[in-house]
Amino acid sequence: MFYSALAIIFPFIMAVAAAYDLLTMRIPNWVSLALVAVFVICGFVVGLPLQEIGIHFLVGIAVLIVAFLLFIPGWIGGGDAKFAAAIGLWMGTANIFEFLLYSAFFGGILTLVLLLFRWKVPVSVLPKAEWILRLHDKSVGAPYGIALAAGAMIVYAESAIYIGLMLP
Repeated sequence: MFYSALAIIFPFIMAVAAAYDLLTMRIPNWVSLALVAVFVICGFVVGLPLQEIGIHFLVGIAVLIVAFLLFIPGWIGGGDAKFAAAIGLWMGTANIFEFLLYSAFFGGILTLVLLLFRWKVPVSVLPKAEWILRLHDKSVGAPYGIALAAGAMIVYAESAIYIGLMLP
């Protein structure tokens, strides 16, 4: 039961982050910090060697550096950069490239859907919900946390943490 509870924390945080980004266009710092904290707990619970945990942290730091370089020109938001790094921590070397590939794929689809929505749907027919109007605003970016969460969920079942939690 304990292992199953730990196994669903990651998907739960992904859902919360995606919903938060959709509704507010930001991902709070506590989401990324929670991912880091839960990773450390899960890493020790499943018996990942300390060296392997360290490698996972290096992957997270590498993703943070690259994401920060994308943040500087404004291509992604700061919350997205921290969120991607925290997910990278969970993915480690075995799954990081697959995660990034899926996230880029879903990000492309998200961007196309958002562009079509902004182009084809007149604002006059939209409900007056603030988050929908914000999504329709051409000056606002895309809630890329949705693509990051989707990419992470596709790859999560192959991660060392998930496999370790499902074996006992």
